[in-house]
Amino acid sequence: MNLNQRSSGVLLHITSLPGPHGMGDFGPNAYRFVDWLQSAGQSIWQLLPTTPIGPGDSPYQGVSAFAGSPWMVALEPLVAKGWLSAPDVPAFDGARVDYCHVTPWREQQLRAAAQGFFANAADADRIAFAAWCLGAQSWLDDYALFMAIRSPLNGQPWWTWRDGLKRREPAALAEARKTYADEIAFWQFVQWQFDVQAGALKAYANKRGVHLMGDLPIFVAHDSADCWSRPDLYELDEDFQPTVVAGCPPDDLGPLGQRWGNPLYRWDRMAEENYAWWTARIQRALSQADVFRIDHFRGFAGYYEIPADSPDARRGEWKTGPGMPLFDAIRKALGPLPIVAEDLGFITDDVHALRDGCGFPGMKILQFAFGAEADHEFLPHNWPRSAVAYTGTHDNDTVRGWWAQAQPRERAFVGSYLACGEHDIHWAMIRACANSVANMAVYPLQDVLGLGSEHRMNVPGVLGGNWGWRFRWDMLGSEPARVLGLITAASGRGPFELLKLPG
Repeated sequence: MNLNQRSSGVLLHITSLPGPHGMGDFGPNAYRFVDWLQSAGQSIWQLLPTTPIGPGDSPYQGVSAFAGSPWMVALEPLVAKGWLSAPDVPAFDGARVDYCHVTPWREQQLRAAAQGFFANAADADRIAFAAWCLGAQSWLDDYALFMAIRSPLNGQPWWTWRDGLKRREPAALAEARKTYADEIAFWQFVQWQFDVQAGALKAYANKRGVHLMGDLPIFVAHDSADCWSRPDLYELDEDFQPTVVAGCPPDDLGPLGQRWGNPLYRWDRMAEENYAWWTARIQRALSQADVFRIDHFRGFAGYYEIPADSPDARRGEWKTGPGMPLFDAIRKALGPLPIVAEDLGFITDDVHALRDGCGFPGMKILQFAFGAEADHEFLPHNWPRSAVAYTGTHDNDTVRGWWAQAQPRERAFVGSYLACGEHDIHWAMIRACANSVANMAVYPLQDVLGLGSEHRMNVPGVLGGNWGWRFRWDMLGSEPARVLGLITAASGRGPFELLKLPG
């Protein structure tokens, strides 16, 4: 994908798609959404991380940086293969994902499908599965074993396992591979189907001129296959507990700062291996998306280190990140990197220098533009071409919700700047992003549909109640696609024919 070409798209996570099985997945509704994007002249579908979810159902705290979420595996293809009988589906909520009820049910269906595969699969499918496992061996073996050990222990964190397993003693690992062979095979099967289905969706989208934009969290979870398999690459003590953790310092939004709790990387050790772990991770991301966003990009220039025994972020300090040598090593191994840098928050000159030195576009959020004066960097007339313009992100309120909560001064400013009011603020912001010089523009589906705060995806700093939003097809109708198509065509981001001009 050419990041310097004018384009636009929609932000919608896979789990937010409609569907009968409790949450969005790679099934028929994903293909239908690609068709909708094409009809609206859009060429980008931005997703949130598709790795397994973690605490609070967050896709940014998964148990693996390489694996795909099992819950995105669609059941329809498994039924079509004859591995799974058409399931009896509970009356799931169509407006939100009820993870507590949906994920156990979906796991039950996946286990039945795996049993059907191993009992009845055709030779061609068995060969394809074996070949895929061999190709993914570098991350799959540790991930599948990690999940297999966790299953009978009800998800107990790896540092509480018996000594031989948590310290990865060869004899203990060999015994576990034998003991949990069937469970390992199950998790391998699920990951194979994730890749098969994700690859098929990407091919379908690309054929219709739609590029997939992924999302890569900078950090990994402590209780993850990544930490367990290579604890030497993280700031952990002899008992595998973090000595320091990630977060961000106190600011106007929070006097205590944010203590995320992720273990921090041993960048010195990663450098000794020429950043091989990161190269493998980026290569995996590029196999699943045409372009991807790196979350918290500023952490590669400088990151905030908090003592692990600190309950909040006030005692932290800034440390120097790996900088350009990291991306030089990755680029040397993989070639040009289609990356968008999430450069929001406390940004200093070294972050700008690293972003620009890498040639990565940064992000501009229109909702942030109206709290100051006309020289604010997030106002469209101050944007550079090398930017990705957003009305808001998954962490923001919807545009309509933002308007409802905005200060009177902000409302007056945005009303003057965009000549709009509460009923058309969402289209005015979309039009401003589309008509700007920014090469790329992305709008959350909630903003395209003009939805309020009750439809937002995430409230940062709040544990629980996030990541569950889903849309219904009757929300779309014909008007949003038509209007979005007109804006896109008129701003040079899509087929001009969508304007249907007379003469």
